[in-house]
Amino acid sequence: MQAVSLRVQGVGGARLGFGGRAAALALRPLQALMAAPTALFLAALTAMLLRHPDVSFYEIDRVAFGLLALSIVGRAVVLRQPLFQVERATWPMVGLTILAVASVAGQPFDHENWSLLAAKFMVPFALFHLAGMVFTEENSLRQFEVFVLIVLAYLSFTAIAFLVGAKSLIFPHFILDESLGYHVDRARGPLLQAVANGVSLNLLGLLALQAFCRRRLRGLKAALLLASVPVAILATMTRAVWLTFAGTVLVLIVRPPNRSVRRVCIGLAVVGTIGLLVVLSASDSRRAIADRLEESGPVEFRTAVYTGGWQMFLERPLTGWGVNQMPSELARHVSEYNHHVLYPHNTYLELLVEHGIAGLALYLWLMWEVWRLGRGAVPHAERSGFLGQQFHRLWPMLLAVYWVNALLVVMNYQFVNGLLFTMAGMLAAQRRRASAEVQSWPSERAQSHR
Repeated sequence: MQAVSLRVQGVGGARLGFGGRAAALALRPLQALMAAPTALFLAALTAMLLRHPDVSFYEIDRVAFGLLALSIVGRAVVLRQPLFQVERATWPMVGLTILAVASVAGQPFDHENWSLLAAKFMVPFALFHLAGMVFTEENSLRQFEVFVLIVLAYLSFTAIAFLVGAKSLIFPHFILDESLGYHVDRARGPLLQAVANGVSLNLLGLLALQAFCRRRLRGLKAALLLASVPVAILATMTRAVWLTFAGTVLVLIVRPPNRSVRRVCIGLAVVGTIGLLVVLSASDSRRAIADRLEESGPVEFRTAVYTGGWQMFLERPLTGWGVNQMPSELARHVSEYNHHVLYPHNTYLELLVEHGIAGLALYLWLMWEVWRLGRGAVPHAERSGFLGQQFHRLWPMLLAVYWVNALLVVMNYQFVNGLLFTMAGMLAAQRRRASAEVQSWPSERAQSHR
């Protein structure tokens, strides 16, 4: 990592007076932040994971994100690096942001609307571009991989503790607060929503699987961590999460990137089956799982909500209804349920209703460009690293997990969005390095023939 050094000197190299020394002293915290962009980036992701919008703990995630952006921009200025790299994915991001900001700006000020706008668009899109400036070396990528494994261990431990009733071990304690979030009877983690917790477990589990295949995760730690994932998935008590995880494992067994992945996934299926049998041996758990499997209310509810949402779209197919207007308006279009607000439970339907055809088209364009990033070339020196060939083969699976679950929940979760777009930003930066490597080949060959 290239060090950042700020030296404040007077004219002709003379030392500054008291005011100059005070200014230099005031700049030292910023200098420290600029010198550790990877640690600051991971700290910002941690704040997004552990700080729920409904929790009265100040806006630590916004503070962390602001410090991250300030330090990276300052670092780029000092090192004379480009402040902004325009990618193909940048254009649909800009389009979506303009649509959303125009919608919110035309409404009376509402803190919740701006928070949703930041969680869904502004912060993830900014992390996409900032990640390309931070994760440029294998050392920083390894730190991200360690962070991923730690978060997976934390989420799995929390879910399993909830499943076995060891609630005193769950941190932070707001996870158990019945007045916050949803699904208080399930392992929902700090995201306070079981589906979002399951999406995170699934994505992080795939990254842990890659770490195992690259021999970055080995021995007893690997066995315990990977074995905990299917049990944690079971603890979410959410059919969509179960089906997504089962489908992920099945696809990797049928069409694995290599034999190691197939063996591990078969092991995960066995562990998941054993865990299910153990859970079913307890009467309370057996009853809870049976109730979840037999429950038809959520399906009927979603059908009614989707029908009402489609009616809303047909009323305003071009302009849409605006950011966060759907919950209250949807309640008027769904007569079967007497609620003041109803949520769409579908990311694509929400985009269609709130921003019209243009909003959904821009989002699909963005997802297409994000998918294409995994088909880029890999620099020769990075083929065995974190973003090597194995990661590129895994990228469509990571996106598929996100896309399928977006059909069942609105992706308003800043950590989930931030994690996905951070990895997309890493791939975009890698593509730029691969392009620079290809362009340098003719000059290298010319020099070798001299």
